[in-house]
Amino acid sequence: MWTKGALLPLILFSAACDVGAAEKVSPFPDPERPVAPIVSSRYSNEDARDSIGEFETVVDLAGVEAGMSVADIGAGEGYYTIRLSPLVGPKGRVLAQDIIPATRDTLAQRVTRERLDNIAVKLGEPNDPKLPEVSFDRVFLIHMYHEIERPSEFLWHVRNSLKREGRIIVVDADRSTDRHGTPPKLLFCEFAAVGYALTRFERLSDSESYFAQFEARGPRPAPDQIPSCPA
Repeated sequence: MWTKGALLPLILFSAACDVGAAEKVSPFPDPERPVAPIVSSRYSNEDARDSIGEFETVVDLAGVEAGMSVADIGAGEGYYTIRLSPLVGPKGRVLAQDIIPATRDTLAQRVTRERLDNIAVKLGEPNDPKLPEVSFDRVFLIHMYHEIERPSEFLWHVRNSLKREGRIIVVDADRSTDRHGTPPKLLFCEFAAVGYALTRFERLSDSESYFAQFEARGPRPAPDQIPSCPA
């Protein structure tokens, strides 16, 4: 006969197994390439990035204008977030998102301190930024795409957040994902698999980074119909 004391470990073990199985099951394909770890909330110091004019070049290529609604995903310490605020102006909106609570909180404190009323800061999940539907003219993924655990799932969720002519902007380094970059050929494949079309590609002045712009085309595929891309 099983006693209550003997049954409890068995129940806990069974529950743990069920949770583990649930976590492993996903209709989205896993990437066939390494996923870079998040090593810092800062890509580079702000003065260094200012010195090469990265922000000005990227927002000019992206066609950001006053009154737009934009999202900065993986915002970190807010390099783009803070600079997008005056660019979109009081009638525009900036949503800054990060998946690390402490990073989100630090950025929220900076936004409050600098009285940037057109910025909202929120917490997302590794494979779902939790963006409101049909809300954004531009979604920025700056030096962070290689850190996304399951890019097909992430991009699938982002599609519904775009306005009719909304665009996703990627800035990354042309190197392997385990070296904190994404080869352009791999990037194009992973976006195309979820129904995005490349509409602009430019090399940036540091010679290693690039600008890539995508728009959603056609219906969003079912998760289990998304092909994986070879590394």
